[in-house]
Amino acid sequence: MFKKLFGKKEHVEHLLAPINGQVINIENVPDPVFSGKLMGDGIAILPEEGVVVSPIDAEVIQVFPTKHALGLRTKHGIELLIHIGLDTVNLKGEGFEVHVAEGKSVKAGDRLVTFDIEFLKSKVPSIITPIIIMNGELVEKLEKTNISQANSNETTIMSVYLK
Repeated sequence: MFKKLFGKKEHVEHLLAPINGQVINIENVPDPVFSGKLMGDGIAILPEEGVVVSPIDAEVIQVFPTKHALGLRTKHGIELLIHIGLDTVNLKGEGFEVHVAEGKSVKAGDRLVTFDIEFLKSKVPSIITPIIIMNGELVEKLEKTNISQANSNETTIMSVYLK
């Protein structure tokens, strides 16, 4: 009500799929840290290819030394974690190639990481890739798109309404 009275505009961030694949509810990820939302809420994708792109215009705030995950921050402060596969930290970077550096600005669709999907499938329990909102305290409402298949840089997977 006060937003309407005082003209504060609601802001929403639309996140595109960072990877082609089958959309999985975060609660169905076979890892209790992700399925229990211990790191935050989000969505997961079972990749069909080994290319991860930025889901939104953002700054790269972290590239894990093991290349299996990275963090992004949007201009409105939403922090995202893209975590490629489960237990992939144990690969110590093998099978991954990072195409960005911390501090770099990226646009939606910019290539972030490529990986050898067949190698990962042979080495880890799952290649499911969670996309997590790390700072949920900024989120008023999180709308997850009800779809089964996502196309990289085309399909909106989540809309994040900020407080």
